[in-house]
Amino acid sequence: MKSHLLTFGDHLPDPVTGTSTTVAERHAAIIESAVAAEAAGFDGFNVGEHHAGPFVSVSPPVLLAAVAARTSTLRLGTGVTLLANSDPLRVAEDFAVLDLVSGGRAEMCVGRGNLFAKTYEIFGQSLDDSRQLFEENVELLLRLWTEESVTWSGLSRPPLRDVTLQPRPIQVPHPPLAIGGGGSAETAHLAARLGLPLVLPSGFSAPDRFVPVVETYKEAFRSVEGSQPRIGACWHVNVAPTSQQARERWRPRFTAYHDWFGSLVQSQTPGFTSAPLDFEWTITHGSAVAGSPAEVTERLLYLSETLDIDTNLIYVDSGGAPLPEVLDMIDLLGHEVLPKLA
Repeated sequence: MKSHLLTFGDHLPDPVTGTSTTVAERHAAIIESAVAAEAAGFDGFNVGEHHAGPFVSVSPPVLLAAVAARTSTLRLGTGVTLLANSDPLRVAEDFAVLDLVSGGRAEMCVGRGNLFAKTYEIFGQSLDDSRQLFEENVELLLRLWTEESVTWSGLSRPPLRDVTLQPRPIQVPHPPLAIGGGGSAETAHLAARLGLPLVLPSGFSAPDRFVPVVETYKEAFRSVEGSQPRIGACWHVNVAPTSQQARERWRPRFTAYHDWFGSLVQSQTPGFTSAPLDFEWTITHGSAVAGSPAEVTERLLYLSETLDIDTNLIYVDSGGAPLPEVLDMIDLLGHEVLPKLA
């Protein structure tokens, strides 16, 4: 089983101390956490992409290139690239360059991001077109990486005629690509049809709600030759030497993060509702994990077995968590949790 450190790049004040960081300090903290993740034995580092909100991760390839300069073994990926909102030609170019400057370590997880309707608005798109935009762009991205000359027309961008991607990525046939999502059978079918991994999103509800999507994905994959279904998932995690320490320090931060995230989505996507957080239920039955290294290990193993996961994306720096605390958690995960997940 692989373990990646994940950040969504939210830029919030610490609700416990009231301390805020500058955007530059938040970027620097993300890079330092990646360096620490490599030293701790993580397999990869993933950066989310968000727009129109208090996030510093609007350009994951730029942040990942900075991480590439400070690391040598980490796989460098996204979680997710908002491919429905992006020009797939530019995305293909950006990640080809990242693959080159990192020595062949680039990865990508792509998603629709349709929870944030405002993103479609600011890019001059309609949320109603999100599925068509996404599926067209995934297939075009793969063609640009693998074909010498591409002629194409569709909804997302002006037509292409005999276009050859330059530069070409190092990895052949292309950098690893995964489909992010879990809310619909259509996403599972798309990932299976293209022979790509499926990465389940983070959230606050019971993880077993993804079981039907996972089963749909694995069943659809039975007709795909030459590869096996692979499943990843994202978890909010807080680990400390004791369970009491982890729960007490995380409760105010995770509660504030949950409330902020729900308000943010509600403000951008009409009709979205967010239930009040039940902290104890969420960390024992939901998609969050908090406790001692032994408790975190046990919970991650259970979740991995429940959803047949081979890659865990672990998110520890949400909601204004101070960098020293984040670095301590990365070190503790590396020494006492990751070896038992391998």
